[in-house]
Order: sequence, then structure tokens, then C-alpha cells
Amino acid sequence: MSSLHAFTVAVELAERQRDVAREQLKNVQGACHAAQAQLQQLDGYAVETQGRFGASEGRTLQPLVLQHHYQFMGRLEHAIALQTRVVGSQQQRVEQARQALVQAELRLASLRKVLQRRQDEQARAQQRREQKQTDERAALRLGAAAALSRDMEESA
Repeated sequence: MSSLHAFTVAVELAERQRDVAREQLKNVQGACHAAQAQLQQLDGYAVETQGRFGASEGRTLQPLVLQHHYQFMGRLEHAIALQTRVVGSQQQRVEQARQALVQAELRLASLRKVLQRRQDEQARAQQRREQKQTDERAALRLGAAAALSRDMEESA
């Protein structure tokens, strides 16, 4: 019985670990989606800014305005590059969390399988004990009936 209890405790612990891994995956996925949304926002802003600047190309722009625009676009492109790396890092974290969840689920499944096997073995052992007791009672009754039958034949 203590063996079954130990496996039951192990299964419960593995379930908690799986639940934690699932929650971590959910959190990391949320962070990854947020990073991707921020990257899309930066890309959209860059396209919009370049579009506004391009619309004014027919006009004569002062060199200082051009310089500021190019500096701003350079900073924006740098921010986009940084955010692209953040998204890549977040995607790696998602994959690691996904693998951790898979491992936790595999461990839980194997523990459940072992526990089920042990429970089945214990049930079969109990069934064998009960069958043995039934057989012993039947043998005792048969022996008692045979003795009674002999006693009746001898007295007759």
C-alpha cells in the first residue's frame, strides 16, 4: 500500500509540475505576442513615417530637415532591429517552455501508467487471495459433508 501511496504522491507532484509548465508556456507566449505586436507597431510607424516623408519629396526640403529625417529613420530602424532580436529571443523561450511542458506531460503519463500497473497487480493479488479463501471454505464444507455422510452410513 505504501508503494501505491508513494506513486500517488508522485503523480500529484507531476501534475502540479505539468500545470506550472503549462502556465509558464502561456506566460511566455503572451510575452512573445506582445513583442511581436510591438515589432509590427514599429514597422507600421516606419512605413507611415517614410510615406509621409515621401509625399513631401516634390517640395524642396532644407538639408537640416533631411538630416533629422534620416537620423530619425536610422534610430527607428535600430529600434526595429532590437525588437526583432527580442522577438527571436521570445520565440526561443516559447520553444523551451513548450519542450518543458512536453517533458512534464511525458513524465506524468509514465507515472500514471506505472501507478495503474501497480493498482492492477494489487487488485489481481487481492482477487487471488479471495479465490484462495473461497476454495478453502469450499474444501472445508466438502470435507464436512463427506464426514457427515460417512457418519450417517456408519450409523445405518
